[in-house]
Amino acid sequence: MIERYSRPEMSNIWTLQNRYQAWLDVEVAVCRAWSEMGRIPAEAVENISAKASIDVDRILEIEEVTRHDVIAFLTSLEEKVGPDARYIHLGCTSSDIVDTANALLLVQAGELILKDMRALLQSIETLARRHKGQLCMGRTHGIHAEPTSFGLKMAGFYAEFSRHLERVQAGLESVRVGKISGAVGTYAFLSPELEQRALTHLGLGVDPHSTQIIQRDRYAHFFTSLAVLAGGVERLCVELRHLQRTEVLEVEEGFAKGQKGSSAMPHKKNPISAENMSGLSRLLRTNALASLENQALWHERDISHSSVERVIMPDSTILADYVLTRLTKLLEGLVVKPERMRENMERSYGLYFSQRVLTALIATGLPRQQAYEAVQRLAMQSWESRTPFPELVRGDVDMSSRLGEAALAELFDPAYYLQHEDEIFARVFKNAAANKA
Repeated sequence: MIERYSRPEMSNIWTLQNRYQAWLDVEVAVCRAWSEMGRIPAEAVENISAKASIDVDRILEIEEVTRHDVIAFLTSLEEKVGPDARYIHLGCTSSDIVDTANALLLVQAGELILKDMRALLQSIETLARRHKGQLCMGRTHGIHAEPTSFGLKMAGFYAEFSRHLERVQAGLESVRVGKISGAVGTYAFLSPELEQRALTHLGLGVDPHSTQIIQRDRYAHFFTSLAVLAGGVERLCVELRHLQRTEVLEVEEGFAKGQKGSSAMPHKKNPISAENMSGLSRLLRTNALASLENQALWHERDISHSSVERVIMPDSTILADYVLTRLTKLLEGLVVKPERMRENMERSYGLYFSQRVLTALIATGLPRQQAYEAVQRLAMQSWESRTPFPELVRGDVDMSSRLGEAALAELFDPAYYLQHEDEIFARVFKNAAANKA
């Protein structure tokens, strides 16, 4: 991933230095397991642990000759360790090391993403609770529908991102496994006991049955969980972009001192963060497609997946980390405009009360279709004449006489639409404490 969208904490996970270190951690864990089983002298393991270190430049130099990165890595270790290096990689194939190391790297990256998601959830919850009860217009098809609250809008996103958290957690558990099972997964020169011991040292689970590799449905699970997360990020960003349009302007992204919106138009304050994250979210979803294509490999393994993963493992996790932290920052600095929300509600002349009037008329015994046509007639009149809908209802003799003064006095209170807000909040945030863990 390009530097512009890379945060150091995440991008450092994917450096060659850290990648080779993960390989070394696996090799040492295998040596320790062999030692515990009496195959390798304990002194040799200690010597390997003490002398083995990563020299990226030397590994790359050797790879220029070997054209094989793992062999280059092992050759570099042999130069440092000496005779005891003969115990390194004993019985293993390259994928034992690479796939198990991939699990270590994906766990590092995944745990950071989960941390980011919890921070995002906190920012969404803060906005939801701060704006609970703040009426705003709900829109369907982009058209005024019925009132909701900005708090409920945010509560809906909180509920969604809680599900994203669960999915990413599940995806991470799918890849939190290693394999030390040999060339085609038969343990011919290894053993299930050795594998269990080595992976326990690494804090990983055992893939119950691997071939030469861990099967890529596990990777697909993880990367598709990031793709679905990205869909949620873009949905929230699209909402914020629409709400920032000049004609709406119910929220604004924070605008720093000295910031510029347009090279040509000094008045512009554009929703650049939300637009940026919408675009990057598309990359995350595209990368997930590549992970799905990686599932179908030849027999016990080919390497068509390898080049793909060298790209999507760092790029997808770096992007996920970036968009999550940027979205959190956006929400923390979001300017919410209650007065504009009230103004926008008035722009449709109270037409959002139409369903209330409809149901009230039906309650009096009027057939539904007849009631619908009567309300629709007044609604169209309200829109065309720009006359408040409640005023027309009160002025309609048939309607007002059927409903009565008492009912009319209650019908046009927008607070009616938030009568269940407390209950919704209680359901949405019942697991808030767990999401912060």
